Amino acid sequence: MMTVADASPRSTVGRPGPRPHAPGTARTVLRVHRAALVVWAGLVVVLCGWLVWATESAGRDARAAAEVCDRMGPDLCSRSIVWVGHSVTVGWIGLLTSYLFLAVAAYAGGALIGRELESGTARFAWTQGVSPTRWLAAKLAVPALVVTVGATALVLVYRWAWSAEQDPQYHGWMSDDAYLSRGPATVAYALCALAVGAVTALLIRRALPALAVSVVATGLLGYAVAQVRASFWPAVTVTTGQNGELALPTSAWEVENGALVHGHQVPSFPVTQCYGGSTAHTRGCFDDLGVTGFYTTYHPESHYWPLHLVETGVVLAVTAAVTAAAFRLLRRRTA
Repeated sequence: MMTVADASPRSTVGRPGPRPHAPGTARTVLRVHRAALVVWAGLVVVLCGWLVWATESAGRDARAAAEVCDRMGPDLCSRSIVWVGHSVTVGWIGLLTSYLFLAVAAYAGGALIGRELESGTARFAWTQGVSPTRWLAAKLAVPALVVTVGATALVLVYRWAWSAEQDPQYHGWMSDDAYLSRGPATVAYALCALAVGAVTALLIRRALPALAVSVVATGLLGYAVAQVRASFWPAVTVTTGQNGELALPTSAWEVENGALVHGHQVPSFPVTQCYGGSTAHTRGCFDDLGVTGFYTTYHPESHYWPLHLVETGVVLAVTAAVTAAAFRLLRRRTA
């Protein structure tokens, strides 16, 4: 007796089909914010290309002009004037690189988080199988990676351009256009701006107000850190007597100077009243005021990396704290 095998197809009723891509994952974030990604990539490419041109083309022309200027002599030609165009270009790009974190804060507070909370897009995503925590993690992780790659490229190219002709276009290692843009602090500030923008948007839930508050808050953070930057590493103090002269390195960053009054350092002590007369008058005036000498506290250029790396660590610690606050706030709001 033959048994006919059941050839009917196995039932697929109740079996779920392929799950659509969740709206809170990395690919969705890239798709939704692809315009911002293109703008960011374009900005990085333009600034890097501008630096290469300023160093290779404009820098080469400036070097040739400087050689002619040297042959003419300082009475007929100023070498600093020859280099001013190249110097200004590199300086402006350094400033843009240093303060790009303000644009990151604006974007994070406005378009990245604030707009989706205000429009209800975020809450819709949470109903599609994406938890609020996963949604925020994707919103922060993808831009963080993109910002890190772009900012790192800018820092590397700027370091090359800045050091290529350091003497002609030397702005000072502690200047606004060179201090942040030559190291990882640029990346740290950008990541911190991303976190500040996120927590601000979660608090305000409106795009434009969150954008403005994020920029102000991040700017104030950068200003506050800059005020205490000199204390991130022990400085060097040199002293001299009443008639001595303080010899500092050419690239020294002066942090404080003043007078030694009865053996104590007194910053900005008013001694100008003692000058203008004879040497004996000046010395007698110093004696009356108790001034025994002068001092200057400074950072040599060799302190750049210790100062810079400590500041980077401080900003990254703030970033971690703000990021944790953002996730905690989101959990409380969606509980």
